[in-house]
Amino acid sequence: MKKYLLLLLAVSVLISCDKKSKVEKAVEEIPLEIKVERFDKAFFETKPQDLPQLKKQYPFFFPVGNDDKIWLDKMQNPQWRELYTEVEKKFGDFDTEKEKIEELFKHIKYYFPETKTPKVITVISEMDYQNKAIYADSLVIVSLELYLGKKHRFYQFPEYLKQNFEPNQIMPDIVTSFAARKIPPPTDNTMLSQMIYAGKELYLKDILLPEYTDADKMGYTSEQVVWCQENESYMWRFFVENKLLYDTDQKLAPRFINPAPFSKFYLEIDNDTPGRTGAWLGWQIVRSYMDNNQVALQQMLKMDAREIFEKSKYKPKK
Repeated sequence: MKKYLLLLLAVSVLISCDKKSKVEKAVEEIPLEIKVERFDKAFFETKPQDLPQLKKQYPFFFPVGNDDKIWLDKMQNPQWRELYTEVEKKFGDFDTEKEKIEELFKHIKYYFPETKTPKVITVISEMDYQNKAIYADSLVIVSLELYLGKKHRFYQFPEYLKQNFEPNQIMPDIVTSFAARKIPPPTDNTMLSQMIYAGKELYLKDILLPEYTDADKMGYTSEQVVWCQENESYMWRFFVENKLLYDTDQKLAPRFINPAPFSKFYLEIDNDTPGRTGAWLGWQIVRSYMDNNQVALQQMLKMDAREIFEKSKYKPKK
């Protein structure tokens, strides 16, 4: 009996690997080439007298009504130029990132064939950490000043934000922005709906970034992932016993869904927890649903949170 079970396990693993290899082979064969335009480089290397030509080429970066003096001052400002120098040190050669973006959009094309191949434009912006990478249908805009490495001297941000200012977060950030256009907003304000919405986004990262770690997808350190894995059953029990799943208290999202230095269980362990533990649990529920149901990806993304939860057969790992 034991030998039979081991054989069955081996066969199932081989079938799973074969299925995965078929998908990845199909992805690899999708013809796709991403065009990258370095607006950051063009802006800071443009001579003042050539500013009108740059504005014609990139009109959407020059709002109407702003005097040219604003842009000329920025071009010559020592602090902005120092920031540009640092970006050039890190991303003078954008070829590696270009290849990764092409790989990502091949996966997107496989699962969402109607998706246009976007043009990627790199910029140096105002360090808006909430919009590090923006997917906008035919464009992807990447703010390179926010991917210089978490220890960079320019960053005056809390540690939980800085830990994601790494180049390997460009692809997960693009998927986050892409997901906002593919996942309908929650139909109600319950905690469960917000958990499942976050879980759908993270499941998209499973599908579109198969080589990335759970830490990279979640924006965690590896230690934070281990913490969630080891405490999954305790967190779930807390949510159930405190009847949080169908609670509509607006304070729950900042406590458990939104980026934060830690989650607020209001227990002694809080300082040891990572932020967004509710999103992490939502991810496990969506994973469980997809493992236990034969449903197309795009159909799942549109499904009601309660239906996903009830059909997920989710059981936290002990």
